[in-house]
Amino acid sequence: MPKSIPVAVITNRDGTHLEQWLPSLAEIEEVEHVSLVDPSGAFVDLARKSLGKRLRGVHKTPPEMYKQARPALAVVSLEPRLCPAAIDAALDAGCHVLSEKPGCVRAEDFQPLVRKAAMQHKHLMMVMANRSHAPVQEARRLIRKGILGRIYGIEIHIVADQTRLTRKEYRETWQCIRQRGGGGHLAWFGIMWLDMATYVTGLRVEAVAGFTGVVGGQPIDVEDAAVMSLKFNNRCFGTMTSAYYLDRGVQSHIQLWGEHGWMKLATVEEQPLQYYTTRGTKEPRVQEYTYAPGGRGYTPYLRSAVRACCGLEDPPMNGDECLALVRTVYGFYQAAQNERVQRVT
Repeated sequence: MPKSIPVAVITNRDGTHLEQWLPSLAEIEEVEHVSLVDPSGAFVDLARKSLGKRLRGVHKTPPEMYKQARPALAVVSLEPRLCPAAIDAALDAGCHVLSEKPGCVRAEDFQPLVRKAAMQHKHLMMVMANRSHAPVQEARRLIRKGILGRIYGIEIHIVADQTRLTRKEYRETWQCIRQRGGGGHLAWFGIMWLDMATYVTGLRVEAVAGFTGVVGGQPIDVEDAAVMSLKFNNRCFGTMTSAYYLDRGVQSHIQLWGEHGWMKLATVEEQPLQYYTTRGTKEPRVQEYTYAPGGRGYTPYLRSAVRACCGLEDPPMNGDECLALVRTVYGFYQAAQNERVQRVT
């Protein structure tokens, strides 16, 4: 297997997170070189500054780039409406794919891509960088170890600022337009915390119900608030709040309860991972897992994705997990619209 691979970045003026992704790709030694496709030219200067000599070329169209650069991994940073076609073209070019979330505006558009990637033995991943964060990894390890036993219930909470929605320029981005982005806060923010909950527990969402709305009154056609009830496998239930409520900042946590104790995971605020277990101890007490601040970011996750494409480790996320996420999100939107429970499996 190769020790390093060529990587392509597919984007346009509406691409997101390039300010983090491009410097991250520059740090990863398994990246041989990077080719950029940006017909708008919006990120060309940033790519040159971030990547230096690792930037192999800048292209106007994907076919031109695929013919000349022959990348092994395509990183897709486009609005969700455009992602399925870009992912499909990358798979046709023989690439593994790492896509921005949510990767589609309908789960039906993503399902054939997962099947195609599997048939071609290619990784299809989404950028869920929180998976690589130290407390998330530790929470997953502890739960796999069985300190909570069977999980009884889950509470997921991710609240960002309402202030951004008061700005006309933000309301004109794809994050606020359903036809382009698929949804609002849940599709853009909440999906990451939903992924964390299933990732650390290993549970699978079986059904969803709840409500969405625009509680802040801004002129957008996506939700600024979503409240969800979830039915997981293994007789587990959960709730989720995904909303723009604050004036600034982010508040988040995932709370778990199980037959032997509880756990609280708060990654954005960089608080210690807290847990309590009655298993294997005569005097149960609240325990904490502390970690170095500032450890969040895209580099560890992107490094895992690149190394997986080199055959050096397992991918940080697989196509089936991606599909389960988008089915849950868009299944919830359907349930909220119809005001009924929607099965997702």
